Amino acid sequence: MRTKLLSLGGVAIAGGGGLLAGAQTWVSFMLDGTHELVEVTGHAANAALSPVAIALVAAALALTIAGPIFRRVLGALVALLGVGMIALTANVIASPLGAVSGRITELTGIAGGASTNMVVWSQLSVWAWVSLAAGVLAVLLGLVIIVFGGRWVAGGRKYDTAGAAAAPAGGTDRISDWDALSDGDDPTADIR
Repeated sequence: MRTKLLSLGGVAIAGGGGLLAGAQTWVSFMLDGTHELVEVTGHAANAALSPVAIALVAAALALTIAGPIFRRVLGALVALLGVGMIALTANVIASPLGAVSGRITELTGIAGGASTNMVVWSQLSVWAWVSLAAGVLAVLLGLVIIVFGGRWVAGGRKYDTAGAAAAPAGGTDRISDWDALSDGDDPTADIR
């Protein structure tokens, strides 16, 4: 149970961390002839980061009710989303000015490699590294889910189709009594 809670929480944290990091400034720069600091967020530097991070949060939610086989499929998906987040972030880390070249072109009107020559100062913030760490965490947790996800306790009888057929033959149990009350029936009406 503890592995399940830590894994689900970790996947949600990885997705939320990716969303939070992407909303922060990743690249700051100044152009030649100006003293204005231009800041570009992670989502603006690479628009695909948001959908990947949101998909991680959705996978964490889906894992709460998934069966053993589907958990492993979702674990593989989480690992792949983590790899995607790492790749998207690594592109920005490897070439910060290349990632913001569109913004530089907007400001200068110069396109191509000549636009980055107009930059006199640039800085990559720590938020890009936070996004990279969130991707690594997602990959590791995806692998944990693939290996251990089949052993987790199921979501409960409410989501188990086989559980409804295996109701006690001789009478009712507490859960079915509550279900009967929810349906408007009195489970004690037959007891006298």
